[in-house]
Amino acid sequence: MLFKKRSERRRDERTARSLVRDREKLAALSPGGSRERPIAVASASVVEVRVRNLACPQCGGQFKVADHRAPESGIREVAVRCQLCGVPRVLWFKLISVEPS
Repeated sequence: MLFKKRSERRRDERTARSLVRDREKLAALSPGGSRERPIAVASASVVEVRVRNLACPQCGGQFKVADHRAPESGIREVAVRCQLCGVPRVLWFKLISVEPS
């Protein structure tokens, strides 16, 4: 009976690790998840507001901004950490000029 419990526990752990990997892959493909897929914003002043409205892909918690950089003109790299599960990640934003038509 002990052997069965151990094998079930290992199976559950493998399933949980697989779920984490899948969620991370999905987060990287989502808007803001990579430099190639930045979230469009009108100005740098709204970046942190947008970050507060995003949910952690692992637990659904809110992010707290750790660092906000501009590696090049028009691009913002924002290091965040989930306030619930503590997972760090980097979110990407692109400044889009909004002009009246």
